[in-house]
Amino acid sequence: MMLRQLGGIALALALLGGGYALVAQVAGERGIAPTAASADIEVRGIAVDVTANSPEEARAKGWREAQRKAWEKINGPRISDSQLDGLVSAVVIQRERLGPRRYIATLGVIFDRQRASGYLGGGQQAARSAPMLLIPVEVSGGTYTTFEQRNAWQRAWAEFNPGTSRIDYVRPSGAGGDSLLVNFGQTGRHSRAWWRSTLDQYGAADALMAFARLDHQFPGGPVSATFTARYGPDSHVLESFTLKAEGPDEVPAMLVRAVERMDAIFIAALESGKLRPDPTLRLGGAGDIDPAIERLIAIGRAVRERAAAEAAAAAAGNLPGTEIQPVTGGDTAEAAVRSIVVQFATPDAGAFDGALGAVRSVAGVRGLGVTSTAIGGTSVMSVSYAGTLEELAAALEGRGFAVRRGANALAISR
Repeated sequence: MMLRQLGGIALALALLGGGYALVAQVAGERGIAPTAASADIEVRGIAVDVTANSPEEARAKGWREAQRKAWEKINGPRISDSQLDGLVSAVVIQRERLGPRRYIATLGVIFDRQRASGYLGGGQQAARSAPMLLIPVEVSGGTYTTFEQRNAWQRAWAEFNPGTSRIDYVRPSGAGGDSLLVNFGQTGRHSRAWWRSTLDQYGAADALMAFARLDHQFPGGPVSATFTARYGPDSHVLESFTLKAEGPDEVPAMLVRAVERMDAIFIAALESGKLRPDPTLRLGGAGDIDPAIERLIAIGRAVRERAAAEAAAAAAGNLPGTEIQPVTGGDTAEAAVRSIVVQFATPDAGAFDGALGAVRSVAGVRGLGVTSTAIGGTSVMSVSYAGTLEELAAALEGRGFAVRRGANALAISR
C-alpha cells in the first residue's frame, strides 16, 4: 500500500514538473516593448555636466545645453534658446546623476519634425520597404540568443526609433510565444512553408536578421563586436562590420551605433534593389498563387500524371516512347526563343554551380537567370531556349540529369 501511495505521489510530481517545463518555455521576463515609430527627429547620447545653485536649476541648465548640442548635431542654424524650446517635443533621460549643485547626465532630445522642418528643410519622403520581420541575434560565450531572455542587443533594437527610416520594421517584443516562433533556429530554416507561416503571424513580407557577436577579452575589460546584416529565408549576407567598446559600461552605446549603421545598410540594400521580398514567400491575394509557386505545383502534378501513365502502359505491356519534335523554321528562320522554368536540386554550392554550367552549355540556350536560390534544397532558374521543352529535356538527359517534365517547366537532378 505504501509503495502504491509513493508511486502515485511520484507520478503527480512528474506531471507537475512536466507542466512547469512547458510553461517555463514562454514564462519569465523576456519581452522588451519597442518604442513608438514616430517621424520626429531624435538625437541620443548627448552628454552634459553642469553646475548651478540648486539641483533643479542644474537640471534645467543641463537640459538646455543638451538641446543646443543636439541642434548643432543635426546641423541646425543658429537660433535663440526660446525658439529652440518651441521645437523640442521631449527630452529622454538615458542616464543621470544629480547632486546638490551639479548635474551629470546622458540625454536624448526629440525635435518636432513639422516645426523643425522650417529651419532644417525637408525633402519628399522616399518610398518605404515592404514590412520586414526583424530577428536580432546576440552571440556571446557560444550562446545564440534572440528572445529566450532579455539581452542588450534586443534592447538596442527595441529603443531604436525607425520613424524616419525607409525600412518598415516589424519588431516582436519577445513576450508570449515570440521566443518559440522567432529564434536563432528560424534564421537557418529554408522551408518556405515554415517561413510563410511565421511571417503571416506578424504581417510581414520577408525577414531581416541582425547578428551581433560579442567577444569579451576578460571580465571588465574591452569588448569587441562583429555585426552582420542578413536578409531573406536563405539568410543572404549584406555586410559585416566591427566595433569596439573599452569596457562593459560602453557596450550599450556601441550597440546603439551598430543599430544605426545596420539601418543604413538595410536602406542601401533597398535602394540597390537587393531588399525585395522573396517571390516564393508570396501566396498572392484573393486566393491566387504566386506564378513561381504555381509553376512548381504544375511540375509536381505533371510528374504524378506521367508516373500514372507509365504505370498504366507497363500494365498493358506497352511502354510509351518519348517523341522529340525537331526545331523547325526553314533555312533562314531560327526557332522561336521561349522561357522555360527549370527547378534543380542544390544540396551544396558545387551542385548549384554545376547545374548552371551544364544548362548554359546546352546548344540553343540564349540565357538564364536564377529566380530562387536554396542551398541545401531546391533552386529555380528561368532559361531562354530556342527550341521546344522536349528538346531541352533531351539535351539535359544527355548530360546525365534525371529530368521530369511539366507545363512549360522541368525539374532536374543528378
